[in-house]
Amino acid sequence: MTNGADSENTLPESSATASTQLSTPSQVVTALQHEHPDWVTDVVEAFHEVTVTVPAVHIADVCAQLKAGNESNFDFLSDICGVDRGVEEEPRFEVNYHLFSTTKHRRLRLKVVLNEDNVHVPTVTGVWRTANWHERETFDLFGVVFDGHPDLRRILLPDDWQGHALRKDFPLRGYEPYSLK
Repeated sequence: MTNGADSENTLPESSATASTQLSTPSQVVTALQHEHPDWVTDVVEAFHEVTVTVPAVHIADVCAQLKAGNESNFDFLSDICGVDRGVEEEPRFEVNYHLFSTTKHRRLRLKVVLNEDNVHVPTVTGVWRTANWHERETFDLFGVVFDGHPDLRRILLPDDWQGHALRKDFPLRGYEPYSLK
């Protein structure tokens, strides 16, 4: 009986592995890249994570496609975060979109890179309503402007705050009158 129980335990794992292999994030991205080659500029798979670099002009279309697609079904935007690579880097900024599929239990990261002289990216609030708060936070702390956002204003810092606190060129002690001398 032990052999029968062992083989019963192995079969579901094998079939689960087979179904996972049919529709991994990499395969979803490959299909997206094949269908719309200009939507994907780079794909990096490392540490069991897939990161897709998307041109800023296409981010809303890519998000809508990944949310609505039957094979992808990335129905949850778990986070949007900004990155300042530093003043010596160009492109200087990144906006990372962390997607999750609640039905397929997988993750995907979308990345948009932005030059310092053009920190505009279209909003994805039309795809996920929760993007409203994430985009406001990224705007507040990094200065990334989300074009088409319904209410783009500061969310964490006071309205009269000067600058963007998580940029690498922001003074460590801040600006007056908020300095802690």
